[in-house]
Amino acid sequence: MAPPSQLLNGAGVTAGKSITSRMASVYNEVQNSRLDHPLALPSVFRSPFKIVDGPASSAAGNPDEIAKLFPSLFGQPSAILVPGESNESGSALKIGVVLSGGQAPGEHNVISEIFDYLQECCKGSTLYGFKGGPAGIMKGKYVVLTPDYIYPYRNRGGFDMICSGRDKIETPKQFKQAEDVAMNLDLDGLVVIGGDDSNTNACLLAENFR
Repeated sequence: MAPPSQLLNGAGVTAGKSITSRMASVYNEVQNSRLDHPLALPSVFRSPFKIVDGPASSAAGNPDEIAKLFPSLFGQPSAILVPGESNESGSALKIGVVLSGGQAPGEHNVISEIFDYLQECCKGSTLYGFKGGPAGIMKGKYVVLTPDYIYPYRNRGGFDMICSGRDKIETPKQFKQAEDVAMNLDLDGLVVIGGDDSNTNACLLAENFR
């Protein structure tokens, strides 16, 4: 897989043009200098890489109990990124992203870098931002993320690009709602950004989607 460029920040975007709640046109000099600051990439992303299977997933404690809760996921191979020619097609993808839980630094940049990667390495891809946390997945509340939409949030704090929430997806009805939305959008993947509780949400969704 080819390395994503660090030059997409603000590419083709006119500062001040935004359909979001943030307007770069009112930023001060320091704020504007942050918008186009290039983000450091992990070394594996700076050159071509491929994805290979790693050790089978397990648990630090109570593996038998966890295996019963996640029969489809438990024991699946982990994914490892290693230098080498890509084993992925690079075809256009439809990816959803959602913020979950309380605020934490850098989460806008996680979304920005996912967007940049898709635009450079999987041209023609679409990134959907589910609004208001996991409830946005269940209710089908989303926005199609574009360069103009994302630009005012680059290197900036907060969660207000798509907002977060602490809702749980845990009942059969809620799982069905989330599945219907994912199927209607024909999603290839869903990225849940958050902490330990959000990781539980992601695991439950993955288990039920399988």
